[in-house]
Amino acid sequence: MDRNTVGINKDIDCDDFQKQVDEVLIRHKSILDVITKLNEYTSRINRAVAKSVTYCGCIEIHATKQDYNKDSLIEIKNNMQNHIKGKLCPTCKEILEEEIGAHLFYLAALCNSLDINLADALLKEYGNIKALGIFSLK
Repeated sequence: MDRNTVGINKDIDCDDFQKQVDEVLIRHKSILDVITKLNEYTSRINRAVAKSVTYCGCIEIHATKQDYNKDSLIEIKNNMQNHIKGKLCPTCKEILEEEIGAHLFYLAALCNSLDINLADALLKEYGNIKALGIFSLK
């Protein structure tokens, strides 16, 4: 779905998203519901990627051993492969965007349940990876 069609700004604020999740989450308010729904959507994302390969065929996975035998982290980084060949078709991309969106919904719900600000967590992680750069080794 085109975000301009539904009046959503690409630069949505994490705090606004988190507040909206808090306003609409009713049925799965228990922390147990939230963590199991978060896990469910992780599985659904994995399944959608697998179906893009095995059912649609818009992408292929050509996995091989990664080559860590380089002189520097930059060389290792530049030689790492994601093993994906092809590009998601519009249908598979839309399905994955929906599943990832739902996952983000329950991630925000988890943050709400535990009184964690999603934007703060994002900024903290951004600061860590920015400061450590390639040495963060994620």
